[in-house]
Amino acid sequence: MDLEMVRNIGTSIIVPSVQELAKKPISEIPDRYVRPNQDPLIVSNTTSLTQVPVVDLSKLLSNDLSELEKLDHACKEWGFFQLINHGVNISLVESFKREVEEFFNLPIEKKKEFWQKPGEIEGFGQMFVVSDEHKLEWADLFHIVTLPSHIRNPHLFPSIPQPFRDVLEKYSLEIKKLGDTMIELMAKALNLEPSEFLEFTEEGVEAMRMNYYPPCPEPEKVMGLNPHSDVSSLTILLQVNEMEGLQVRNNGMWIPIKPLPNAFVINIGDYLEILTNGIYRSIEHRAIVNSEKERISIATFLNPRFECVLGPIPSLVTSERPAMFNKIGVRDFLKGYLSQELKGKSQIDDLRIHNGINK
Repeated sequence: MDLEMVRNIGTSIIVPSVQELAKKPISEIPDRYVRPNQDPLIVSNTTSLTQVPVVDLSKLLSNDLSELEKLDHACKEWGFFQLINHGVNISLVESFKREVEEFFNLPIEKKKEFWQKPGEIEGFGQMFVVSDEHKLEWADLFHIVTLPSHIRNPHLFPSIPQPFRDVLEKYSLEIKKLGDTMIELMAKALNLEPSEFLEFTEEGVEAMRMNYYPPCPEPEKVMGLNPHSDVSSLTILLQVNEMEGLQVRNNGMWIPIKPLPNAFVINIGDYLEILTNGIYRSIEHRAIVNSEKERISIATFLNPRFECVLGPIPSLVTSERPAMFNKIGVRDFLKGYLSQELKGKSQIDDLRIHNGINK
């Protein structure tokens, strides 16, 4: 895999910083951020609503079969779960949180050194902005490819100030190990040989999206992150501060996720839905904002190698459950995903096979 293959995977129109906009007294939200037809932000919090499942990695590693069943159920029915006792060094996680907060709080003049460049999606900015009429999200992000190290952007990664760069390096390696462990456990839950997943995930691409959602005087008019499913095998999310905002679509309702202390939120991505022939599902989710305080989060996306061709794993295709997806190259899937507005599950839906007839 060469560097140009990664750097030319997508582009996004360069837009102003929302964090800087939110620092000014605003009487009216600029029209480009206003989304008039979105689902309401208020979600019923009645006790009848179930919170996303919580999975304990220490129990999984001790061969607790009931915990493995819980993981399997979470991946089938929710596509999301919170992982506790995950084994990632807590002091490293806390250091990483502090460094990310400081990075977003750099002066705008310093941040401009890390801003997206034309034709690239890494750096500060937004993604999925494909036209000048495109509605913008109420968020800034910093996007960077972290692994494997030889495909990192040579102008971006080495420029990240210390000690943030060292902490980012250590954190990315720890999350990659955690992701590999979770993939192996999911293979076990599906009665697969680990190699049936590993041929796609070994030496895969890891990327991070650090999100900054500023407070907004009219949060009901904007969206922090549009409803979508992730283009990843797994996404591992770290909540940096205490503000909630992530919501998951379940049974037609938006369910807020209340992050547990020292936990990761993990979700199934489109690639894993394809590989598991739809048994494990990538689920739509969104990020809302509030009028009180910023929210910061870090999503780490674990992806197959760009050279892979994806399709349902043969042992998961049966007469009772025929292949649900056409095959596609990882790079082609990602390019299609990045070339349009972030919207639902439109990219993976285009691959579905309906009643044996290719869509």
